[in-house]
Amino acid sequence: MFYRQLGKIPHKRHTMFKKEDGSLFREQVMGTKGFSGTQSILYHHFMPTEVAKSELIGPYLPEYEEEQSLKHRHFLTTRLQEKGDAISAREYVLGNDDLLIGIIHASKPMESYYRNGDGDEMLFVHFGSGVIETMFGTITYKPGDYVVIPIGTIYKVIPTEGEETKFLVVESFSQLTTPKRYRNEYGQLLENSPFCERDIRGPEQLITHDEKGEHVMLTKSRGYINKHTLNHHPLDVVGWDGYLYPWVFNIEDFEPITGRVHQPPPVHQTFEGHNFVVCSFVPRMYDYHPEAIPAPYYHSNVNSDELLYYVEGNFMSRKGIEQGSITLHPCGIPHGPHPGTTEASIGKTETLELAVMIDTFRPLKTVKKSQEIEDTNYMFTWME
Repeated sequence: MFYRQLGKIPHKRHTMFKKEDGSLFREQVMGTKGFSGTQSILYHHFMPTEVAKSELIGPYLPEYEEEQSLKHRHFLTTRLQEKGDAISAREYVLGNDDLLIGIIHASKPMESYYRNGDGDEMLFVHFGSGVIETMFGTITYKPGDYVVIPIGTIYKVIPTEGEETKFLVVESFSQLTTPKRYRNEYGQLLENSPFCERDIRGPEQLITHDEKGEHVMLTKSRGYINKHTLNHHPLDVVGWDGYLYPWVFNIEDFEPITGRVHQPPPVHQTFEGHNFVVCSFVPRMYDYHPEAIPAPYYHSNVNSDELLYYVEGNFMSRKGIEQGSITLHPCGIPHGPHPGTTEASIGKTETLELAVMIDTFRPLKTVKKSQEIEDTNYMFTWME
């Protein structure tokens, strides 16, 4: 990300920054890769290390199914019924050692503040709106937003009253960034990038709480959830600056790359983490060669699993897919258009599909509970 500043900060780093009563604000350096990666510096009313009570709640990593036969799979997330806040209603569907992928039906504000000490998080808003309060400031969200929240960020999701928010959530055990090939040596997004810095929103308003009192915060770390009780409000930051902070990119601001013939999936890439990428399929014009076949070709994922989350629109290469469907096409076997869809695509000029794709370079494992929402006939839908 690029440099940003919000609130009050001193002229120099690591120098005295005093309150009106003469006491010091508490400086916190929050950085990645041992102070050589992206970082920000925050100034607190209270010591961020001040914890009154620490409790172990239990493990949060899901239980995966036993190995099954290799096949394409289809999960219907509309059948997930768990509702609650953005932590209690978090239902994992798939995952591996690099990331966890799940669904959240957030029907009420989070009861506690929360931070993920195991990795970055990406919340894709399928529907709903609301506010995310963070230590870096407040973020408003709407449908189509990718909200990227760095590791260690304290936050609380507050859906709009009377509305439910559905998130596709990715918990990444590495830093989520924009694609390296779209950045120059200085980190600026290039002219051929499908989006630019103008499309990215940071925290909008820094609301500082300086009150004392008991506040509960849930912390993920080392595969477990911990409960920390503070004797002050966790959002006590008076100012910060740097390159590490939560940010938002809306899928509608992704500018599709098209050509005379079919373009390969990497043109849709939006984010990357260690051993996986996130891509955006958006409404776009089809290929314009006079003999072009707009439907994608059959292809083998030799080194990656392909997951698609279907948001809305007409998914022209698939049959039997609905909004909220997740399809998994694993490495080792080819996949591609359903029967009849290749021929039906010829002569079409545009697609109105909206979907999020996640390609992982290590196999995805299926969470046991996901068997309850699986369309078990999906593997055989390519039969003529």
